[in-house]
Amino acid sequence: MSIKIQKVTDEGFKKYGRVLTSDYDVAELIQKMGETPCPDDVIYVPSDAELEKLAIYKDFTNSLYGGLPVQIGYCNGHNNLLNAVEYHRSSEVNVACTDVILLIGMEQDIEDDFTYDTSKIEAFLLPAGTVAEVYATTLHYAPCGVDGAGFRCVVVLPRDTNLDLEVQPDSAKEDKLLVARNKWLIAHPDAKIAGAFNGLKGENIQV
Repeated sequence: MSIKIQKVTDEGFKKYGRVLTSDYDVAELIQKMGETPCPDDVIYVPSDAELEKLAIYKDFTNSLYGGLPVQIGYCNGHNNLLNAVEYHRSSEVNVACTDVILLIGMEQDIEDDFTYDTSKIEAFLLPAGTVAEVYATTLHYAPCGVDGAGFRCVVVLPRDTNLDLEVQPDSAKEDKLLVARNKWLIAHPDAKIAGAFNGLKGENIQV
C-alpha cells in the first residue's frame, strides 16, 4: 500500500500536533546533533548529556514543558517501516535535524482489545529545522528517512520517559502494552519486537 506524504503545515496535522519552529531557536541543537551517530538501523537515546548542556534545555524545561523536568535525546538512523506504534501520557517534541517522515495515528482509534488497523496511519514530512509537538494521544514510533536517506531527529520528553520499568504492573488491561516508563507500545508481528504486544493489524506501512 502506498501512503500519501502530507506536510506538517497541512490542516490534517492539527489533530496530531502543532508546529513550534518560530518559538524556539534550535540552530545550536541541530549543529550539535551532527556529532551524533546515524547507523544503518535505528538508535534511540532517551537523554544525551551534551545536548542537555545547551541553552535550549532551559527553554524546553521552563517554557515548552511549563517547568517540568525534561530530557533531550534523539532517534537517528535509517528506517522506512512503521513496525510499531507507541504513545505516552505526555506530548513529545521532535526537532527534525534532517528531513524526516512521521507515521502517525490516533490513540482514539485503538480497539477495545488494543488492536489497531494500520490503514488509519497517516504520513507527514517534517523538513529539516522543524520543531513539532506531537500530542500525547498521537500514535507514533521511529521516524523514517526520505528516499532512503538517513535521518536525525531530536526527541524531547518528560524526564525518565522510555527508561526501564522499576515495576511491571498487571492490574489494568492496558498494562500489557507498557514496555518502559511512560511508554505503551503496540507492535506489528512482522517487526518481531521481543516481548511486545502484537496488535497492529494490516500492512506494516512502508515509505
